[in-house]
Amino acid sequence: MPQGTAGARDESTRDRVARSILTNGPSSAAVLAERLELTPAAVRRHLDHLLDEGLVESREERVYGPRGRGRPAKVFVLTDHGRHAFHTAYDDLATTAMRFIAEAGGDDAVTEFARHRVAEVEERYRDLLAQAPEGKKAEVLAQALTADGYAASTAEAGHGAQLCQHHCPVAHVAEQFPQLCEAETEVFSRLLGKHVQRLATIAHGDGVCTTHIPGTPAVKEPVAPVSDGESARTAR
Repeated sequence: MPQGTAGARDESTRDRVARSILTNGPSSAAVLAERLELTPAAVRRHLDHLLDEGLVESREERVYGPRGRGRPAKVFVLTDHGRHAFHTAYDDLATTAMRFIAEAGGDDAVTEFARHRVAEVEERYRDLLAQAPEGKKAEVLAQALTADGYAASTAEAGHGAQLCQHHCPVAHVAEQFPQLCEAETEVFSRLLGKHVQRLATIAHGDGVCTTHIPGTPAVKEPVAPVSDGESARTAR
């Protein structure tokens, strides 16, 4: 095989590894190998190259809930340099694909695709949210989103809380196809068991994606009925 062909294949596979991390968030070498149907050795070789170029970095996997024995697995995430390097080409490709879906199947097809895209996220988060105490669900959701690269946080706001996402990997695409934001909001509602409201999005030019999560109304103690006789005695 000519050397140039081998080099092009390496770059193509390396690009797949980086894009998989970009799309799916922090990933271990084993998960990448399974996802991309590559050998662990091949994935590690490409990861080493991406590390040398400063496109990815490694860190310990964040564990939510009780931690088992042994050290947390090492996961790989894109650096800021890596995101900038891949976002432009990724956005162009994603926008072209979304336009094709819209032209071929209309708005309903775009909505169906958007819901399919976030279904995997909902599946991964479901157990985390189900195990979290009622008052901690928003915080746990923010932690999970942060682990996936959304830099999320929560803050009290009136009778509830605000979930803030300071980064959105698909902001440029969502600017043209708001169905992506709408599908994500639907997932938040199902995971939290509440009707949430999206107040702002990065895709629409806001600095942060902000979602309002209503609080649980305080339950008032029932007042026992007072008989006429008791009222008369109290009046004395």
